[in-house]
Amino acid sequence: MTLVNPKDFGENLFKMFDDSWCLIASYDEKHEGLPYNAMTASWGGMGVLWNKNVFFCFVRPQRYTKEFIDKSEYISLSFFDEDKKKALTYCGRNSGRDGDKLSEAGLNVTVSDKGIVEFEDAKVTVIGRKLFAADMKEADFIDKSVLEKNYPNKDYHTVYVCEIEELKVSE
Repeated sequence: MTLVNPKDFGENLFKMFDDSWCLIASYDEKHEGLPYNAMTASWGGMGVLWNKNVFFCFVRPQRYTKEFIDKSEYISLSFFDEDKKKALTYCGRNSGRDGDKLSEAGLNVTVSDKGIVEFEDAKVTVIGRKLFAADMKEADFIDKSVLEKNYPNKDYHTVYVCEIEELKVSE
């Protein structure tokens, strides 16, 4: 993987999130069982906030990965080539509570000494240090049609904003 300055990253982020999807991953060394987990996501973005290069991602409260994210300083976003779509579908439909879904999906996980989860198979990996987290609330939605379509169970996401520490692209 080659380090890239986020300002020089030329990929279409809309296409990456919406079409390619990604895995949001985090690590908790004190967690019983596997100390990491990841979930498939297609909502998120990158930009500049608070004079920092950031990414933001969204996690529903019932997702097992949220337990890891809430206890970790870091979150990684990993994007893959089209040939890994089946693996990401598997990760989106299965919980890490029930076993090692990442291995079962055929993905190769590495964890750095800082507790950052990465995938050898990824084409792009973005590593972020958490800056902000907030739970979405029904009262804060201006366009209520968003609620009807996306939150029939009222399981509003937590939004995480992370400062991008590294952006890596496979060679």
